[in-house]
Amino acid sequence: MNLDYLKAFYLTVLTNSISKAAKELHLTQPALSMQIQALEKELDSKLLVRSNKGVELTEAGQIVFDYAKTILALNNNIQRDLKKLSGNGSPVMIGSCSSVGEYALPCSIFLFREKYPDIKVNLEIRNTREVINRLINHSIDIGIIQGRVINQQIKLIKLAPDEIFAVVSPKLFKKDEITIEELKKLPLIIREKGSGIREIVEKSLEGSNLNEFNIIGELNSMEAIKSSIIAGKGISFMSRLSINKELHTGVLKPVNIKGLSFKSNFYIAHLKDKTLTTNEQKFISFIKSNKRGFC
Repeated sequence: MNLDYLKAFYLTVLTNSISKAAKELHLTQPALSMQIQALEKELDSKLLVRSNKGVELTEAGQIVFDYAKTILALNNNIQRDLKKLSGNGSPVMIGSCSSVGEYALPCSIFLFREKYPDIKVNLEIRNTREVINRLINHSIDIGIIQGRVINQQIKLIKLAPDEIFAVVSPKLFKKDEITIEELKKLPLIIREKGSGIREIVEKSLEGSNLNEFNIIGELNSMEAIKSSIIAGKGISFMSRLSINKELHTGVLKPVNIKGLSFKSNFYIAHLKDKTLTTNEQKFISFIKSNKRGFC
């Protein structure tokens, strides 16, 4: 399949205009139409129908469009990774869970860049499940996740231990320990599905179903959860990394859940069959070392 023709088709659908797609590809409209026609001939299927509103996908066109997004993204990733091997300064793409990405990695990346000023690093922060998905579709090179994820495509390297606390504002109550039954009655703010913290908490609660709890919010922002808890709105589970300052100043108070502990680990993750570039190997070695300087 000719990738130039596929790209011409894909951009035409995205822009809903042959003229706009032609301008973006620096082609004449007749030349673009010929490329789409050539793709249709190659696939032996009609893909587009012109209308007063632009272009409309046929049933076959919808199938090709859905695959085109993945094929073109993979092609871009191949080109990106080959350029990395040639040493042209393409960045190392890192995806990290919130606990590490928001509160620890920024200092590590700063120190890494001091040691290796020629290596660029791009960081995106997502939940653990999304980091794994981004690895699998080759959108990032290295992931840092919370909790052990079982996936045949992924290799995990233990990075550091972590402890998850149930925390409240001292304004809410003064008790140092509560039972699961007491926890169920408290307003609970919890991370969204796919978060490493949420999965660890769910496993630690064993037979208890989260539907039995008084969940008043599911948030994908550690800072939003922290602000809500400090304001006395409820209780939540948070990584020590994200609340060290608040525990030290006393604006947040840890609460033991009788009979339970919430210990976990952070892991470096990458595809098992991926050949790591020299720059990626340097980053992994640095982040594993005692010189990583987590904030």
